[in-house]
Amino acid sequence: MVVSRLVTHLLTRRGYKVQHAADGLRAQQMVASDHKPAVVVLDVMLPYVSGFELMSQIRSTPGWDDVPVIVLTSKSHESDILRAFDSGVNDYVVKPFRPEEFVARVRRLAGTRRAA
Repeated sequence: MVVSRLVTHLLTRRGYKVQHAADGLRAQQMVASDHKPAVVVLDVMLPYVSGFELMSQIRSTPGWDDVPVIVLTSKSHESDILRAFDSGVNDYVVKPFRPEEFVARVRRLAGTRRAA
């Protein structure tokens, strides 16, 4: 929860509109909505629905299939990283992370759109 507050603070301070899902079920509801974000920041370890399951849903949902996804997680094993990239993520950041580097990664994937 502390990391999600930090990420929200980092991004809102730079003009991004941030929506937070506290668990995988809420994230699934967001993917099912009509609102398509500029970037998704996703942990693979979420309550109820894993980030890997969410990636599958994101990539199979029309309109969401091309949304850039950054995984931000403490899972640093090569097998987890490869699984994430194989599922379609655009970037993978391991916690602890460098805040400014993370924001640069979001900025690169978001382009000029300001929603995250």
